[in-house]
Amino acid sequence: MLQVGTVDTGGGAASAARSLARALRARGCESWLAVGRRTSDDPDVLLLPDDHRPFLRLTGYAALQRGLKRRAGASPGHGWGWLSRSLRLAAHPRALAGQLAGHEDFEFPGTRDLLNLSPVKPDILHCHNLHGGFFDLGALSRLSHEAPTVLTLHDSWLLTGHCAHSFDCERWTTGCGYSHHLSIYPAIRRDATAHNWQRKRDIYRRSRLYVTTPSNWLMDRVRQSMLWPSVELSRVIPNGVDLSTFKPGSRDEARRDLGLPSANPIVLLMSGRRDAPWMDTGTLNRAIDSITESKPATIFLALGDDATRLGSGHAQVRRVPYQEDPGRLAQCYRAADIYLHCARAATSPLSILEALACGTPVVARDAGGIFEQIRSMDSSSVATGILISRPDPLLLARAAVDLLEDQNLNRTLGEHAARDARTRFDRITQVTEYLDWYRTIIDHWNTHVRVDRKPAADLAARPVGVAVD
Repeated sequence: MLQVGTVDTGGGAASAARSLARALRARGCESWLAVGRRTSDDPDVLLLPDDHRPFLRLTGYAALQRGLKRRAGASPGHGWGWLSRSLRLAAHPRALAGQLAGHEDFEFPGTRDLLNLSPVKPDILHCHNLHGGFFDLGALSRLSHEAPTVLTLHDSWLLTGHCAHSFDCERWTTGCGYSHHLSIYPAIRRDATAHNWQRKRDIYRRSRLYVTTPSNWLMDRVRQSMLWPSVELSRVIPNGVDLSTFKPGSRDEARRDLGLPSANPIVLLMSGRRDAPWMDTGTLNRAIDSITESKPATIFLALGDDATRLGSGHAQVRRVPYQEDPGRLAQCYRAADIYLHCARAATSPLSILEALACGTPVVARDAGGIFEQIRSMDSSSVATGILISRPDPLLLARAAVDLLEDQNLNRTLGEHAARDARTRFDRITQVTEYLDWYRTIIDHWNTHVRVDRKPAADLAARPVGVAVD
C-alpha cells in the first residue's frame, strides 16, 4: 500500500495518513508513505520530488530542493519553505504564470513517477490531502488506470475551485466563479475559481476513483459535487485514535506531570496557526472572557503554536507547544476538565476524538461533521459532551461553566466519552475497515476496471459504478 500526503509529521490529515501507514505495517502489510515534505528518518517515508526530469537532476536542482524541504520541515517559519517555493517557481515559469492568473498549481511532473517510488509497485494507491504544493492533480487520470486509486477527503478542496472549506458558499455545486473568499487556504491571487473547478471536473472525467470520507457530512458533499460521477465505489470510514495511548487516567497525575495546579478548573483548547481561517476565534475569545468572569480561577491550556492573544487579557492562559509525542499530548487532555472546540468549519477533528478517548467531555460549536463525533446532552441519554448549534459565545461559555461546576455531570460525561470512543473510534477498528475496503476495491478493480484500463474520453463512455456505503 502506498499512502500519499503532504508531510510526515503534524496533526490532522498528516497524522491520519502517517498513522494508517504505520498501522498497516504493524498488520504485516508492505506499506509506505510518500510525502511532499519529509521531516523524519523513517525509511518507509518516501519524498515525492516536485520534478524528476533528468536535466533538473543534473543541474543539482532536485538535490537542493530535497535539502530545502527537509530544513523547512525541521524548522518551520525560518524561511526555508519560502526559499523552496521561490526556487521552484523560478525553474517552472508556467507555474508562476498560472499562479499570477489565479490557477491552482499542478506543475509537479514528479507525480507521474509516483508508482515507482516504493520498492515494489503498490496494490493500492491511497491519496490523502493533495493540496499543499506537491502533487499534480492531472496525474490522477493516468495513475487511476495503472493502480486502484483511493481518495480520502479530509476537507472539500477536491470539490471546489480552490477552498478547502467553502463555509456558506454553495457555488462549488454548480461551477464556482465570483468567489469572495480568495484568501481562504489554499489562497489564490485572482478569481479563476470557475477555471479551476472545470479543470478538476475534466481530470475526474478521465479517472476511475474510490472515495472515502471520515464523516457522512463530507460524503453528502461528495455526492453533490463534480467528483461523484467518477466514483467507482465509496465508503465512510470514521477516523480512529490509538486507544492504548489516548485513554482515561489520573487528572491529578497529569497535572503534576505538566506542572499545572491541582485545584484550578482547566479548559483545554487548540491554538492553531495564526492564518488558519477554520477556527471561530471571535466567538472563542468572547466565550473565554465569559468563562473567566464566572470562574476567575479557570486556566485555559492553549495547545499549539499560535501566539495570538486569547480573550481580552484577563484570562489565565498557559501556552503549550504542539506535542509530537502522543503520550504527552494525552496528558494534556487528561489534565483538563473539559475540551473546548470552536470552529467555523470542520470535517472530523482528531482532537475531539482524542479528548473523548481520554475521558474528557467536549464542548463544541456544531460545524461540519462534528455532530457525528459528539453525543450531545440535548439529544442523547449517554451524552459525551455539549454541542452548541450556533456561534453564540454566551451559550458556549454557559455549557463550559456548567461542566466545570457540576463534577458529577462532568465525570458521567467523561465515562460515556471514553466508552463511546472505544466502541466507535478505535484505530484498530479503522484499520480493519480499511483492509476490508482495500479487498473490496481490488476485487472490483480486477472484475470491472482492469479490463478497461484506458481513461474514458467522457463520462458517457462508461457506466458509473455502484457506490457502497
